[in-house]
Amino acid sequence: MQDYALSLSQWLRDNGNINNYNRSNSVIINNNNPTASTSDTTQNINNRRRKAGIIFPIRTSTSSFFSVITGSGSKRSSAQGSPHGTDPTDLLDVANNETDVMPVIRKKERDYMGMFEYDRSDEMQIIRVLIYELKPRVAVTFLPGLPAYILFMCIRHTDHINDDEKVRSLLNNIVNGVKRVIKKRHEDLDSTVLWLSNTLRLLHNLKQYSGDKAFQAENTVKQNEQSLKNFDLSEYRQVLSDIAVWIYNGVIKLMEEKVQPLIVPSILEHEAIAGLSGNKPGGMRGRAGSVARELESPVEPQKALDLLLKEMTQFYRTLAMFGTDPELITQVFRQIFYFICAGSLNNLLLRKDMCHWSKGMQIRYNLSHLEQWTRDMRLHESGVTETLAPIIQAAQLLQARKTDDDVHSICDMCDKLSVSQIIKILNLYTPADDFEERVPISFIHKIQTKLQERAEGEQAQATLLMNTKFAFPVRFPFNPSSIHLEDIELPDSLSLSMLKKV
Repeated sequence: MQDYALSLSQWLRDNGNINNYNRSNSVIINNNNPTASTSDTTQNINNRRRKAGIIFPIRTSTSSFFSVITGSGSKRSSAQGSPHGTDPTDLLDVANNETDVMPVIRKKERDYMGMFEYDRSDEMQIIRVLIYELKPRVAVTFLPGLPAYILFMCIRHTDHINDDEKVRSLLNNIVNGVKRVIKKRHEDLDSTVLWLSNTLRLLHNLKQYSGDKAFQAENTVKQNEQSLKNFDLSEYRQVLSDIAVWIYNGVIKLMEEKVQPLIVPSILEHEAIAGLSGNKPGGMRGRAGSVARELESPVEPQKALDLLLKEMTQFYRTLAMFGTDPELITQVFRQIFYFICAGSLNNLLLRKDMCHWSKGMQIRYNLSHLEQWTRDMRLHESGVTETLAPIIQAAQLLQARKTDDDVHSICDMCDKLSVSQIIKILNLYTPADDFEERVPISFIHKIQTKLQERAEGEQAQATLLMNTKFAFPVRFPFNPSSIHLEDIELPDSLSLSMLKKV
């Protein structure tokens, strides 16, 4: 062992202080010779170490111990000191200084399962943060549908631990929480759209991870592995679907209330084509400045069309901002366009001052702005503008030539108008000037006779006014998510420290 001590002392004198250690539990860098190559320095050190028969392990603290392994395989603790009175530990501590480079300790990346663990006592706090107190202006900064993802990840954990009481309590509180917040904020479009989107996202997640093969076509292998193992929540899927229909109807009602005052001034009264305003029927010019004003909307007609288009754009942005499914956005505007059509056509059928060819041209021009808007929003291929067909055909009927030779073409052109509506418009039609003749009674009779063939067996052909309360059936096509649950993190702005990602 005297040879060992001498070898250690000699090695330390030759190599000066020890500043760096590598991660393979051995010293590999010599700072005394900065001009030497790394490979040379490492080789020299290793040669000296082999001659001395010692290994220096990684230091875990400034007062850590190290082991000296001799060539004979015996182990000697540094705490026992040296027979020459010099402790190798002391020599090593003297050699180290504040500039020593210590090994980096790295955390291993965890393989998360895409779940949030929580105590049942924190359940109402989670509902309060994610549903009751979540403001739209805050939610819009998150991943679209984030509250639904977080809630579903909590549901997954209850399934993972097979706690049926816990999952039942959580789902019931989610349903009641959504109902409560919608009832409280039913006049706020942002809040209703927010929870329409999140309710549907939760519904889609319950389908996507249900384990049903019909909903796994677009899943990754990892997503299929994360399917629910213990619970069948199909009945709760129906409950969420019913709630989504209820919220959807509320969204439509809010939008209709916003556009209703703009329909008549923007579609019927707005005059964008210069030079046609003077072509009103002679008997209506004075009335337009007096009595007819009582029927007009308080919104200025020349600004109404722009206001309507801005309102529609705001609707679209709100729906897109909260991650509403594209198919549902199409359904929303299909319903709103029907409402605009019904409102404008019903008013046209009740106002004789509107039934002349120049007004027909103005109405058609105004409607073309709505059609262009759908093209700008890429909704034109989804059938949205088809709901405007009745009012478009009414405007074309006002502009069409009305002679006996035109009976067939007019009947073919107005296939979306009922017989009563066509006859009413023809009866209300008023010549714009003295050079235009009134519609002959014989022409109206021929039109009526021709249309009777089409009306046989169709009770709807007898209706005059469109039903403004009509609603298209709402459908929620399955929309799987490509978001990986294990990648979802809780934002700092949400006080959800009680949730533990597992």
